[in-house]
Amino acid sequence: MIIAIDGPGAAGKGTLARRLAEALDFAYLDTGRLYRAVGARLLAAGADPDDAGAAARAADGLRLADLDAADLRGDAVAQAASRAAAVPAVRQALLALQRRFARQPPGGKAGAVLDGRDIGTVVCPEAEVKLFVTAGPETRAERRHKELLERGEASIYARVLAEMRERDKRDSERSAAPLRPAADAVVLDTSTLDPEQAFRAAMDIVAPRLARGRATPGNGR
Repeated sequence: MIIAIDGPGAAGKGTLARRLAEALDFAYLDTGRLYRAVGARLLAAGADPDDAGAAARAADGLRLADLDAADLRGDAVAQAASRAAAVPAVRQALLALQRRFARQPPGGKAGAVLDGRDIGTVVCPEAEVKLFVTAGPETRAERRHKELLERGEASIYARVLAEMRERDKRDSERSAAPLRPAADAVVLDTSTLDPEQAFRAAMDIVAPRLARGRATPGNGR
């Protein structure tokens, strides 16, 4: 089974995806870290994330092991990742890796959970479960602001909100795999939900589909 979880930043999709993967014993891939790895490579090289050629070269040959790098957090990397993600060649370079993870989960797992911004629409349109996790921009900005402060990083709420709106606009208007719910995705608004409530709501969606899949003769990957 493939579970695709999409949505904008700080909506809670990463926390939810990890909880689901742990509860179901599925493999988990945070596809945003792929783009952060590309962004980190570009910053380390002093390259412009808007330079399509440089961004494509940074994405070429990226491996899952690269996601363990310690320099993938931080707002500068996030902004570089968002800009590089708008380059079609970057998305194409990372597509095969994501699909291979989903269709052949590491460790012989029975399924995979992937979170990102185009999993249900582009990477795995065949996913049995598609969730689009969202929340209001003010709520997401407050979450990100709090997260940055807890990590000891300087943060100003107004700037975080402005940058989040800018990224939302860039992600939703880009020509390559724009951020939007898949036609058959279930939209889960976490604005008033804590992580536990969001997890329970998602399990209510996933559990019946998982049961149906297990009951289907010959089903499996």
